This record gives sequence, C-alpha cells and structure tokens, in this order.
Amino acid sequence: MLEISNKTNLLEQKSYKYSLQDVAEPNLLRDVYAYGTIPKVAFNHRRVPMAMPEEIWITDTSLRDGQQSVEPYSVDQIVDIYKLLSRLGGPYGIIRQTEFFIYSKKDREALEKCMSLDLKFPEITSWIRASKDDFKLVKDLGIKETGILVSCSDYHIFKKMKMNRSQCLDYYLGTIKDAFDAGVVPRCHLEDITRADFYGFVVPFVNELQQLSQQAGIPVKIRACDTMGYGVPYTEAAMPRSVAGIIYGLQHYADVPSENLEWHGHNDFYKGVANASTAWLYGACAVNCSLLGIGERTGNVPLEAMVFEYASLRGSLDGMDTTVITEIADYFKNEIGYEIPPMTPYVGQAFNQTRAGVHADGLMKDEEIYTIFDTKKILNKPATVQISKTSGLAGIAYWINQKYGLTDADKLDKHSELVTAVKEWVDQQYEEGRQTTLTDHELEEIIGKLAPGRFSRI
Repeated sequence: MLEISNKTNLLEQKSYKYSLQDVAEPNLLRDVYAYGTIPKVAFNHRRVPMAMPEEIWITDTSLRDGQQSVEPYSVDQIVDIYKLLSRLGGPYGIIRQTEFFIYSKKDREALEKCMSLDLKFPEITSWIRASKDDFKLVKDLGIKETGILVSCSDYHIFKKMKMNRSQCLDYYLGTIKDAFDAGVVPRCHLEDITRADFYGFVVPFVNELQQLSQQAGIPVKIRACDTMGYGVPYTEAAMPRSVAGIIYGLQHYADVPSENLEWHGHNDFYKGVANASTAWLYGACAVNCSLLGIGERTGNVPLEAMVFEYASLRGSLDGMDTTVITEIADYFKNEIGYEIPPMTPYVGQAFNQTRAGVHADGLMKDEEIYTIFDTKKILNKPATVQISKTSGLAGIAYWINQKYGLTDADKLDKHSELVTAVKEWVDQQYEEGRQTTLTDHELEEIIGKLAPGRFSRI
C-alpha cells in the first residue's frame, strides 16, 4: 500500500508489517554482547534520513531516576529543584516535563507542593508500577501522564520476568489497557532497547500499543531507554545499537509521531550526550535527562549539557536562562552536599579555570583565546586561574586583576613589581617542597604583606 507521508510529503510504502517472533530461547545477541568481552559495534552501512522535528524539548528525571542514585531529597529540596528547573526551562517550556515518585507520604507531599506552585512548566508526571491501584492513585492526584516500565530485551523478558515474548506482550498490553481505562496517558519505558530484538519484539509491541491508543482515544508515549548505554550515534551502525535506526524504525514501522517519541540514555560508554543529540536529529522531539547527569551507575544524560546542545542545534536558547545552571550547581553543592567533580563541563569548579601560565597570558590579552564562550555572561561564572608552580607571571597578574576587580588603568600586567614579588614567593613555596595549589586566602595574605592597604578599599 502506498501513502503520502506527513513527514516527507512523498509516497511511501506502508506494507511493512512485523509480527511478534516468539522464540523458545532468548536471543541475547552474543555476537555483539559476549559478556567476557567489550561490546562490539557492528555496521551494516544502512543510512536513515536525518529528520529533526519542528520543535524539540527536554524532559527531566532528576527527581525519579536521579534520586535513585543519591541520598533521598527532602520535601523542601524537591520543591527547590522543581523551581530551579522551571526557571532554567524558561517561559516556552524547553524543559517540558519532570517525573515524580508517588509512593511514600513524603513523595506525595513534595508533589502536591510543587503542583500548588501552579507553574506551567515543567509539567508534573509520575512513574509507577504497573497496577490498577497505582493508575487510580495517579488519577486521584490529578496527574495526566505516567511512566510505566515495559522492558523489551530478552535479557529482561526471559531472565528477569521469566516469561516468553508472547506472554510478556499480553501482560504489557493488559497493563496499558488499565492506564487507558483510568484516563491516564501511558508513557511506555522500553527498557534495554539497545539489546532488544527490534523487529521481532519492539516494533510488533509498539504497533499493538498504537492500536490500543486509537481505540481509547488517548495518546501513548514511547520512551526508548538505552538502559546500559550501549547506543551509538554512528549513522551506519547496525541495529539494535544504532540510535538513528531505533528512532527511524519506531517512526517508520510503528507510526510513532515525533511528539510522542522520547530518548532516555545512560553514559556507561561516554556516549550519553552524543546519543541524545542523535535522537533529536533523527526524529524524537524529547530527550530525557537529569541535572548534573546524576543517575544509575555512570549516570543519565546531563540536562545542562542538552541545554547547550539545544542552543547549538537551534541557534537560540529560546528563553532558557543558563545562569540558573550555576545556581543549580551551587545548590547541589551547598544545600544537598553533592560533590561535583571539578572538571565537569559547565558546572565543575575548574571547568573554565586554568593553571597554565601560557593560558593565563592568553586570557589577559583576550579571554576568547582560551574560553569556550563568554562564561560570565552565559553562566554567570567568569574564567579563572588557579595559582600553582606553572601559573607564571601572567597567571598571577590575571588572578589579582580578577580577584580585586581591577579594570582599565588600574589593571596590573605581568611586569608589575607586585606581580614579580608574588611570583618569587610562589616559586619559593614549591622549591621548599609544596605540592598543592595556592589557596585564595594564602594569596590574599601575601599580597596584604607585600602591598599593605593597596586593595583594602576594593
């Protein structure tokens, strides 16, 4: 059968029909995933078209997947994080949704406090076990959408759930019917999709979901979950590791519209951000992230990273307030006690800091030489130097100018007598065996001795 595609406006074949392939033994894809070896990336040289949707957005799992990996947040902390997410996402809701647990009294108290704020974005959704009682709880709380775990690889179907594919399919469909009966939009989390039999289970299952959705008159959302971080962004990679292939297949063979398609990735192989961007580029409207990348094992896709990916791909922040990212980092550090690795992009203490004298010399001449963008403007976090044995005269001059806010005629250069004197003192520290960098307090103290009262008014 030929139909005009509403995405390409071309005649396309719609005769593809994938039926459930029941198997007696699980297909564990041992040619790719041999447990005693590093997983292999296979290529089939098949390309799918890049098809970024007209609108893309971010969804958040900081209060669900993220919270599973740290000490539980207090009610006040959850509310504060929710408000920070809203400010970061801006008036157009680029951070479109966030998901909550709803099982404990504390979870529900936090959720109700967040709902009482009456913020348009991010929309509050939930994540539940698949039971009628849970669906009723969701509806009673006034939540319109909930995530439901529907693991789709044979690793989970056979090894964890102790079912075969047809039994699992029937169980899942019954669960989704319960959601529709409760009037709740189900967001189906296809866990472990990058180890699943895509055409033998995933596509037939999603096609069945689409039929149920049409009968109920309620949309169904599909979250493709790269649970173990096996996905790859390479355009000609073979299934099931190809992110582009997964997104294309869900759209082309299971008719999932972009607005109902979401990518959820993990960072086990350092590909979390690249995979999420690939999902956007090939047709998913939403990528699911957590603040600071906090999540299972190596973590989820960092939400702040996708803010910058969004701006890079769209050419605009579209109302997002990136200075809130620094506030979020400070909040996690000071209020929650979470230690952010110092070299973490955008949020680490040292992400725009140098210890090298040659870099500091460049910063003094023009910050753009060694700074990725205007970090003071975009993140309210100016480029800094940390003084060590390699900082040189330029590093010390830059540190003094920045610390004391010296501008124009007041600025010191690396030939200043004070800078030279501080450099001699720093060199002496390391000649005597010091191994650590100088603290701000130590530098302020020596400057106070070398130039008493010079900066006291500043």
